[in-house]
This record gives sequence, structure tokens and C-alpha cells, in this order.
Amino acid sequence: MATKKRLVVIGGGAAGFFCAVNAARLHPSLEVIILEKTSKFLSKVKVSGGGRCNVTHSCFTIADMVRHYPRGANFLKKAFHQFFTTDTIQWFTERGVPLKTEEDGRMFPVSNSSQSIIDCLMKEANRYGVEIRMMSEVKSLRPEGEKQFKLELSDDRQLACDFVCIASGGYTKLTQFGWLQQLGHSIAEPVPSLFTFNMPGNAITQLMGVSVPEAFVKIAGTSLSAKGPLLITHWGLSGPAVLRLSAWGARQLATDNWQFSIIINWLPAYNEQTLREYLQQLRFEIATQKIGNRNPFNLPQRLWQYLLQLSGIDEEKRWADLPAKEQNKLITNCCAQECKVQGKTTFKEEFVTAGGIQLSEIDANTMQSKVIPHLYFAGEILDVDGITGGFNFQHAWTSGFIAASAIAKQLEG
Repeated sequence: MATKKRLVVIGGGAAGFFCAVNAARLHPSLEVIILEKTSKFLSKVKVSGGGRCNVTHSCFTIADMVRHYPRGANFLKKAFHQFFTTDTIQWFTERGVPLKTEEDGRMFPVSNSSQSIIDCLMKEANRYGVEIRMMSEVKSLRPEGEKQFKLELSDDRQLACDFVCIASGGYTKLTQFGWLQQLGHSIAEPVPSLFTFNMPGNAITQLMGVSVPEAFVKIAGTSLSAKGPLLITHWGLSGPAVLRLSAWGARQLATDNWQFSIIINWLPAYNEQTLREYLQQLRFEIATQKIGNRNPFNLPQRLWQYLLQLSGIDEEKRWADLPAKEQNKLITNCCAQECKVQGKTTFKEEFVTAGGIQLSEIDANTMQSKVIPHLYFAGEILDVDGITGGFNFQHAWTSGFIAASAIAKQLEG
């Protein structure tokens, strides 16, 4: 009787679980083991989207979807042909976890709880006999002959297997990739992505908690810009516009040691010229009203007062009495306020690394290594990362599923 083939999945996150449960389902005679180095599995799934789990994004054309990945777009163009957003929605719906779309396109379980995603994946793991081993960190991995691997764990235990899928998440330091470099893989150096901008000493931080539904933010001296909701925090700026910008600028901003200037347009419907024209008109229409009382742009009142103060304008002054010099300052502060950024803040739940295994060394149609047969990769360990909004999870589901399908096909072959 032939011995059972074994797949070891390194990493108990979204990509690792998705690879494991699908491989076990597609080829029931395969023995599947997940090795998770911590005492928790699916921890990013649990905290994502404020504990609701932003499963994917409602993009239904591949060309549109890949625009949301600062790194890896061409690789995903191929991969998404095999498992796309529609497949993710169907996969979870068929297993009793329907998804819903929010106004901004993010998709969550109807239950509004990430636990329903975790329970669904655990149920699949139990159903197909996937073994989960916690506190099992892999120290080294080496091929043995043509079709076998030997894994050594940090507690000196050893494990042999026929297939390996590495889904260990993103590493923050190049040194952490050492065990993968020993296999002959090259690494795109990791740098943080999806972080907030720190502005120590800037008076704007006194407005913490104030947000605008749409602002335009540009990194001075570059072509990098983003539009979207902006949130003022006690250390600087956050919100989707900033997180997006941090993702697109991840490498450049790391090179600059996170010291740069940004230009904010709080009123993206206007530029300096059109705002000047509108203010001239306003000065006639509401001439006798006090500038501080009447905020004509629906900006949060505290932000409006801050912009007036910054422009040296007395709130008690009437619109008709606004001097040209102060008006010009107000126009600049509303449409092109320049702020210095000095540093970043990252959060575990939304922390993503740019960098990882070089994509030229991976087959996008199978997720198999081009360097070592029977070695597969899935999720954030690859040099693929998306902006905030469910894009990183979609890459995890896609790469995990493709690896599982390719392994099942190899076994059938």
C-alpha cells in the first residue's frame, strides 16, 4: 500500500489556512499539517476591519482589481484568472458565510463578525482532517532528494513531507528571510506599508478625532498622491487617503527615512484659482456674516477655526472686511497646506510589509517555486501587497487556493 503523501503548510494565517483546507478537500488522501509558530492562528483575520474582517473588495474585473496593488499587479493579473473576488464570495457563501458590500466597496461577512470567517475555516479544517500544530516554528527547511523535504523546528523536532507551502506572512527584517535565502530564493527587501504619518509639534494634532470625508494628499516633490477620507489623530494624520499613500510610497518613504513634506487640499473640489473665484462671490453673498460663524464648505467646525487661525483671520471679522493678504493665506491653507512628516506609526492589525520572495522566481499559475519543485508560496511572504480595503486578504485567498489546486493536480498526475 502506498504511503500517504504529506503537505506541510508553514503559517496559520489566511493564506496558510486557505491552502490547507482546500488541498485537503481537493485530495482527501493527502495528509495536511499547519505549523503555526505562535499560540494563535488567523490573528489578522480576527482583528481586521475592527473585528469584522474585511474579506475582499467588490471589484469584478481583473484590470480594475490589480490597480489596488502597489507591488505584484502583473503577477496577480495571471493569478486572478484562477481564483478571483467572485470565487471568494461564492466559496464563503456556499459554506454558510454570506458577504455584504459597504458603500466604499469593502466586503464583510453579513454577521459583521470576523469570528464567522474563523469558524468557517476551522470547520473545514476539522471536516477534512487538517492537523494544526501551535508553537511550532520552522528553523530550517531543506529538500531531501527530488521529492521530499526535511523541516527542523525550533524545539529540534523534525518533520518530513512531500510538499511545503510557505505562508508565514510578511517579515519586517531581511535577516528573517535567511532560511528562505538558503533555499536559493532572492528577497525584495521588506519595508513597512500601510502606516500613518507622524507630525510631532504640529498644532493640527490638537484636532484629534476630526475627520473629513474627502481630502487630497500629495507627497511634495513626487508624483505620489491619494484622495479619500482623512483623519486627524493625536500624533498626525491617518485614514484611507494616508494609508493608501503610505502603500504607494512605501519604498520611496523608507529611503527618505520617513522624513518628508505633504501638501493637503482640504477642499478637493477646488484648486487655488477656483477657490479664489468662489470666495470673491461669497464676500458679496454673505458680506455681513462673521467668517467664524459661517463655514461655507461643510468642513468640520474645529478644522475651519484652525484654518482661519493659521491664516491669521479673526473669526469675528465679517466676510466683506476680509483683507486680500489674509484671504490668500486662507486659500493656500485650504487647498495646499504644507506639513512636515517626521516618522510613522504602524498598527499590528493593518500592518503590511512591502517586499518578500521575488515574484520572478514563482509561477503565478501554480504558486510553485521555480527554484525548488514541490515548494509553494502563498500570501504576504510574496512581494505582493495591496492598499487597505480587503485587497491583501484577496491575495491571500487567491494564492492559497492556487497552491492547493496545483498540489492536488500534482498528486493526481
